Amino acid sequence: MTSDWGFTTKAVHGGKMADAHKSVAPPIYQTATFSYDTAEEGARLGQEIPPGYVYTRWANPTTRAFEEKMALLEGAEDALATASGMSAVSTAVLTAVQRGEHAIAPSAIYQATYQLFAEILPSYGIETTILGDTESASYERALRQNTKLLYIETPNNPLLGITDIPAVARLAGSHNALTIADSTFATPYNQNPIALGVDVVVHSATKYLGGHHDLTGGVLAGSSAFIKHAKRTLRIFGGTIDPFAAWLAMRGLITLALRVERQNQTALRLAEFLVAHPSVERVHYPGLRSHPGHEIARRQMRAFTGMLSFEVRGGYEPGVRALEALRIAKRATSLGGTTTLVSHPASLSSVHMPRDVREAAGITDGLIRVSVGIEDAEDLLEDFGQALTSA
Repeated sequence: MTSDWGFTTKAVHGGKMADAHKSVAPPIYQTATFSYDTAEEGARLGQEIPPGYVYTRWANPTTRAFEEKMALLEGAEDALATASGMSAVSTAVLTAVQRGEHAIAPSAIYQATYQLFAEILPSYGIETTILGDTESASYERALRQNTKLLYIETPNNPLLGITDIPAVARLAGSHNALTIADSTFATPYNQNPIALGVDVVVHSATKYLGGHHDLTGGVLAGSSAFIKHAKRTLRIFGGTIDPFAAWLAMRGLITLALRVERQNQTALRLAEFLVAHPSVERVHYPGLRSHPGHEIARRQMRAFTGMLSFEVRGGYEPGVRALEALRIAKRATSLGGTTTLVSHPASLSSVHMPRDVREAAGITDGLIRVSVGIEDAEDLLEDFGQALTSA
């Protein structure tokens, strides 16, 4: 393996496992447990970090190949696969911060992550500060003596807000705190937070990494020392990815750059189309020069993602009418796959967020989130055009 290889060469050839039959496609070790021949061998396999495989909740060859491929693509020392994106987030966070310590996160993040910081962590005796924006100055003002974690989601969900990753990472480093970045919207093709100073990066593999709407999984990547501790956290809480899901995610990585490149291009075209449409109040896409985070995104991203959101003039009712009039785009939860998906955060993905918090975060009643698929751009532009006419 050479670090000089390009992204897709690494995605294709990284994370290989030993296979006596020399299969080009990696095998799936769809097993819950592994046998051993002697008590002495069993004792070795029962170590905290075993030299082989004993039980899939601990480790699995297929899962390990996916982890090695992800570590390579993120430029990390190691990676750990989990059962879902939230399993990756919660495993990383609960490894980084403990009772009596303090964590900082913005409010404009994935709703389940918001609930983790706003509700779950305080119930565990972990102090949290929820920021009203993602400015590095806001993180700095929120610092306390016991702050141990600064959490970033960039681009964030659902407004595509951009956080200055190096600035927050420097701030954390000067305070002896860790930085965790959710880079699900960006993917490792568009952005590498670890290269920008972040300690740990998390992804929902359900989204772009798998890329075909057919698996649930997550992954975190970071230093070998952090991943070693995170493995223990994961084993205790039990959020283990299924080997077949890990295999699907590994297969998805092979075409990640090809899919994301097309999604990047189409998303920019759609954003430019929506900006000019009279029924659209505002478009949130970091590839637009009008986006407040555009210059930061240009510095820290290769391209601007296949995600965008826009606000339909008139609020809730016109927004719902436009959503329901779409013919190609599917109304569905999730994102990052081959099919264009749309959602209405005010009635679905952010419904567990208090209304005042949701509105303060900029999630308006007429907001529609779009995950651009790989369909022909012209067809998507026509679909959104006719749907907005219905609004």
